[in-house]
Amino acid sequence: MLVTEENDLSAGEEAKPKIDTTVPQTARVWNYWLGGKDNYAVDRALGDEIAKAFPIMLDIARADRAVLNRAVRYLAGEAGIRQFLDVGTGLPTANNTHEVAQSVAPESRIVYVDYDPLVLVHARALLTSGPEGATDYIDADIRDTATILREAGRTLDFSKPVAVILSGILAHLPTVEEARSVVRHIMDALPSGSYLVALDGTDTNPELNEVMKIWNQTANPPYTMRSPDEIASYFEGLEFVEPGLVDVTTWRPDPSPSGPPPLLDNLVGVARKP
Repeated sequence: MLVTEENDLSAGEEAKPKIDTTVPQTARVWNYWLGGKDNYAVDRALGDEIAKAFPIMLDIARADRAVLNRAVRYLAGEAGIRQFLDVGTGLPTANNTHEVAQSVAPESRIVYVDYDPLVLVHARALLTSGPEGATDYIDADIRDTATILREAGRTLDFSKPVAVILSGILAHLPTVEEARSVVRHIMDALPSGSYLVALDGTDTNPELNEVMKIWNQTANPPYTMRSPDEIASYFEGLEFVEPGLVDVTTWRPDPSPSGPPPLLDNLVGVARKP
């Protein structure tokens, strides 16, 4: 996540992340919505305010996590991907990328990237791995693609396909041009056969747009809702996996006896670099 606090360094001491408990943070609010405990009163207050104004927000949080699990299972299974770069990972919860990927292919290698100081504190929970695979964590801003690629190269082999996961993170960049630039810089460094998984909320629901106004007045960092066409532009030059860019509840959903799930105005796509 795009957090701007800097770390203090004292002579001979390691950097210790500064955690601001006075301003709600994206990773902590989503952790609260997903039932986690790594959050503070300000995060829970904003989370409750948004959930009260827009009760389906909790469904969005759960659906976003569920579709990422399905995408990672597909990539590690049917697509045969063994390397994952998860940028803007957020706080550890159940079914993290490495857990899902390594449950399918134990030799999978995963690199997480985030810039929230609390995520850094809990990064060790993301570094567990079976003996056949590997995990790593990079403390970096999504806009610093040079650092991300350089550091990820310690764990990932960029001569082989990599799946890049950008879940709810590109909307934290202020312009769609900057978001497209980040995607292009990362994907250009990867070989043919690599994949992009991107997920973000759309500006097509007036009620959700109002909720995001509440978010942006209070929390850090701001979230910019974008049109379906703008989100689709992230995938320029890539080939969509079926069913293409769709609502998170309709991307290869697990069978449900209750019928089709409701649409949530969040789009997800999985696409392959030719």
